[in-house]
Amino acid sequence: MTYTEIKEKGEKKYYYRVKSIRKGEKVDKQRVYLGGNLKKQELHDKEQEADKELNNEKQINKQSENKPIMHKETNGNKNNLGITAEKDEFSEWFTQIMLKADLADYTEVSGCIVFKPTAYAIWEKIKQEVDVRFKKLGVQNTYFPLLIPEKFLNKEKEHVKGFSPEVAWVTEAGDTKLNERLAVRPTSETIMYPSFSKWIRSWRDLPLKYNQWNNVVRWEFKHPVPFLRTREFLWNELHTVLSTEKEALEEGKEIISVYKDVCENYLALYGMYGKKTEKEKFAGAVSSQKLHYVMPNGKAIEGPCFHYDGQNFAKAYDIKFLNKEGKEEFAFQNTYAITTRMLGVMFAIHSDEKGLILPPKIAPNQVVIIPILLEDSKTKVLKAAKEIEKELEEFSPKLDDREEYRPGFKFNEYELKGIPLRIEIGPRDLEKNEVIITRRDTKEKKSIKIINLKQEVSKILEDIQKSLFSKSKKLFESKIEECDSLENLRLIINNKKIGIVPLCKEQVCEDNLKAETGGAKAFFISDKEKHKDKIKSEKCIICNKKADYFVFVAKTY
Repeated sequence: MTYTEIKEKGEKKYYYRVKSIRKGEKVDKQRVYLGGNLKKQELHDKEQEADKELNNEKQINKQSENKPIMHKETNGNKNNLGITAEKDEFSEWFTQIMLKADLADYTEVSGCIVFKPTAYAIWEKIKQEVDVRFKKLGVQNTYFPLLIPEKFLNKEKEHVKGFSPEVAWVTEAGDTKLNERLAVRPTSETIMYPSFSKWIRSWRDLPLKYNQWNNVVRWEFKHPVPFLRTREFLWNELHTVLSTEKEALEEGKEIISVYKDVCENYLALYGMYGKKTEKEKFAGAVSSQKLHYVMPNGKAIEGPCFHYDGQNFAKAYDIKFLNKEGKEEFAFQNTYAITTRMLGVMFAIHSDEKGLILPPKIAPNQVVIIPILLEDSKTKVLKAAKEIEKELEEFSPKLDDREEYRPGFKFNEYELKGIPLRIEIGPRDLEKNEVIITRRDTKEKKSIKIINLKQEVSKILEDIQKSLFSKSKKLFESKIEECDSLENLRLIINNKKIGIVPLCKEQVCEDNLKAETGGAKAFFISDKEKHKDKIKSEKCIICNKKADYFVFVAKTY
């Protein structure tokens, strides 16, 4: 079945031609973007063109395989193999970025994606930068089992209540039913802490700082979004055990500063740190604090986290130690995490309608070198390109010397894939001892003498990194508005922004806030000094009683 799908964004309409093919119980869909605000005849013509493309079995198979896709030069006309959606059409645009920039692919398991080499290389860089900082703080890497006995999961009541809807269970091995269900790890407190209880005896065993780089599975939600909300994801989970509350809270500041450093200086992302409400905190924790980010579509999303667990888990799992006075005490605990969600946040905030944009410090390749190869000068140009590749070795350059593709095709390919800096060198450039450099973020192009190239590349990459962070901060700040009435808050949320309002601690008011705003929730508590002073005279936006704090209210992932 083929039909036209219309999506409305404000006064603008976007048209897609959709072909739906049933395969057993599954329905596969191929889409072709037709355009925005089309007139009747324009729409009819575009539909006919799209139908030809959708009926081309070879093209459909090519799209369904999700091979690397980019603009090709075909007699001066562009087909739809590049990014065809506007960034305002966030869901479609983000999906195209993921598939066409060759970052990930869907699988037969709903909510579980394949991390392709570029995306996984970025995650490896995040791991590397976090890990080296962790080790300076005395953190050690370890690994605990994927499967958790049900009796362990049930020990901390608030924790198990919070996670039980998300748990995937193993109940059989081959043809044999297991005596006890095994949970597929949603998080590792319940498998790690029985061991901590055995290992910790004295204050000399503390602090204990064990980290895992692993995967977890959480199954509850219905609408997965690649990178941003998946049923299986990768993360670090750092679990620490300390002798005092003061030590635990001080450590929290150190670990969050590690995450903040990596997210700001490598991913070029501006976020705001804040404490969660009682309703939104981690199940079983005393308190939860996280870095928060704002997406281009106005939704908010959580980043790296710090959960202060107090003695809650220590009491549930009997984690005790003898203090220096020889008295037995329950230990204090913290947990921390950064996840592959941050890849999606970075892709979404920095990229544009041409494709992916990557900050240089996180990009697997900071530079791509494209020699313009003509038959009479090919040898000289290629030699110069290889010398440049060697000279720029510290920037992980990629030399594309493929002769079967035209330069224009390559320009579009690397624009789509987000390499921060493109260097072109042809016979005319070589005669002048220079190259042409193009920035991916601003598309600014200029000529640079080869003798100055290394120095100039370093400066430009540094400027790209700073520029992307500034742009991220500007986006965040442009999406925030304060208000003092429910009516104004609804307008803010409907305009795809985040509101700051006074609220009391009662959970019923938090629930009503969500109901009254069409699903927006109290995302985190503001710790700005101006709000701490102002709250003394404020009323809760819901019940009109004394407010306890200002909260950021947003629709979220």
